[in-house]
Amino acid sequence: MKTLIASTALVLTAFAASASVDTSGIQTYAPNADISALTDAEINTLLSVIHSGDSESEKRIAVQAFLK
Repeated sequence: MKTLIASTALVLTAFAASASVDTSGIQTYAPNADISALTDAEINTLLSVIHSGDSESEKRIAVQAFLK
């Protein structure tokens, strides 16, 4: 049982590390922004703003303000 749990944890860790998040939406609202130094939490925050029900201009303002 311990082996099964350890194996499952290892597979999930590898999967999470290889999972790629589509950050092209961030570039749509903030062209030329360097997002390489952002943490996963910061990227998730930006993606939440982008997928919110706000207007396009509100999204653009929020994303650009966050990245400054």
